[in-house]
Amino acid sequence: MVYYVYLIKTLDRYPSKSYVGYTINLNKRLEKHNLNLGAKSTRGYKWEFVYKKKFYSKSKALSFEYKLKKDRKERLRLLYEFKKKS
Repeated sequence: MVYYVYLIKTLDRYPSKSYVGYTINLNKRLEKHNLNLGAKSTRGYKWEFVYKKKFYSKSKALSFEYKLKKDRKERLRLLYEFKKKS
């Protein structure tokens, strides 16, 4: 099975927020966040993907998710790279 770790950010018309999570289905997960059915902290906003990484092991995905959630500098770097591309 394939697992993904992802970083999402709020759309430009919303206050600037980001969220890191993991899933096996990226499209369904983003849809849940945008329908206010995702994590409590993501409710009330609309989201877009900034970054995603594929894993073939759930434990590796969860480990990377934990690291990315704790590494604010890396999250900010990914957000900056995304903004530069846009």
